[in-house]
Amino acid sequence: MSSRKQQLLSRHRRRKRLLLALSALALTALGVGVGWGLPALLLLLGWVAHEAWFADHLFYSPQDDYQYRFPADAARQDVALDDGRLRLSAPLPPAETLILELELRSTWLGHWLDPRVLVADDRQDFERAVRGRRFLNLSGQAAALGRGELRLRGRFCRLPATATLYAMQHPDYAQRRVMVVAPHADDAEIAAFGLYSRAAEVCIVTLTQGEIEAHDYQRLGLAPEQAARLKGRLRTWDSLAVPLWGGVPQSRCVQLGYYCLQLSAMLGAPEALFASRESGEADIRSARRHNPLTLPGDADGRPSGRNLLADLVALLEHFRPEVIVTPHPQLDPHADHVAATQALHQALPQSRWQPGIALLYANHLHDNDRWPMGPAGCGIALPPAFASLPADALWSPTLSAAAQIDKAMALAMQHDLQARLPFKKRLRRIIQQLLAGRRWPASGDNEFFRKAVRRHELYWVRRFDA
Repeated sequence: MSSRKQQLLSRHRRRKRLLLALSALALTALGVGVGWGLPALLLLLGWVAHEAWFADHLFYSPQDDYQYRFPADAARQDVALDDGRLRLSAPLPPAETLILELELRSTWLGHWLDPRVLVADDRQDFERAVRGRRFLNLSGQAAALGRGELRLRGRFCRLPATATLYAMQHPDYAQRRVMVVAPHADDAEIAAFGLYSRAAEVCIVTLTQGEIEAHDYQRLGLAPEQAARLKGRLRTWDSLAVPLWGGVPQSRCVQLGYYCLQLSAMLGAPEALFASRESGEADIRSARRHNPLTLPGDADGRPSGRNLLADLVALLEHFRPEVIVTPHPQLDPHADHVAATQALHQALPQSRWQPGIALLYANHLHDNDRWPMGPAGCGIALPPAFASLPADALWSPTLSAAAQIDKAMALAMQHDLQARLPFKKRLRRIIQQLLAGRRWPASGDNEFFRKAVRRHELYWVRRFDA
């Protein structure tokens, strides 16, 4: 977790504790005055209301405008919403990625039920009480849009009469040599299973064993260090085996075996050794036994920044990727995700091979833990963005229903996504289903089964020389 997200979460918790303290004082005063039956009922109702409507980690106002800039060569035109259909003001240029900028206004019911925009057979959800600039993803709808037949309808929100359409055209990057950089096992599947499962030539490089937070494995009677080592072995196996479900053989998968939440420190002190925080291990070679090639870090097994950069240089020169899929360094706050892309940029000047394109993904956000919002199988609207971002183009390929099922099954094979929900979260979901109308997929309990298995995958396109 980044320092910024830690600050946002700490502030959120402080406010919640203050509200609870004030509520407790008010209920105590009420109980002294009229008896304890009414305060107990109010306490129960307040808790239910919190779980239904106020438990989301939303660290910004729903009235804030999203801030996005797109490249100058992105085609742009004004469009009108006429009788529920989107009307173009000019012919639609050839483009597979279509983004609609519009102002959304929540209705009063949209304060309690998630506002959504129905786009033909798609649905994209937004924050409750939304009132501001948002960005719909119309990718995959070009044919209906060009014929003037694309229907838009707001539910629990009002749509404007006019909006702005951006059209961005790209080659199919799946037909190029692709390298997916995954800080942990499952990051490649969450961000890019649809892309890599149809790629003509792809390799997947996983940087860490993913051994921390292994409390669940202690139920097997293992000490904390043993549980962490077991989890690291299992997730190492996941990083090499699960991609085969998407057609990527083990000979195209590499596990570097570094340790979780140590990548940033490794880059800051490249000669120092950074052992696992939980497993007690300090030799990365135990996770590399099944790699298809020998790497510089295999010589001494030291978990150091120098070895990480040397490994990445060797992989760039061996696989010669034209496109690298890697975490978005401004949008994705996870410390290992930020460091993964930083390490890649530090390795590039040392490499004799230079890729042309970075496809950036965000598996986590600073300020909204529910994005993409709405149920599984729906489209991916753009995430909240309030700081100034580079004017990147977007590429949003669509996934068929069959590809979405395959992606869900790939996630189901990941050991870190298999744990059952704690009772508190399970009860919260029941309350939200009954009172807030939310739905979760049958494919798995983890939130990524809802967030990642979608009609679209979404990438920010950035040239490395930029």
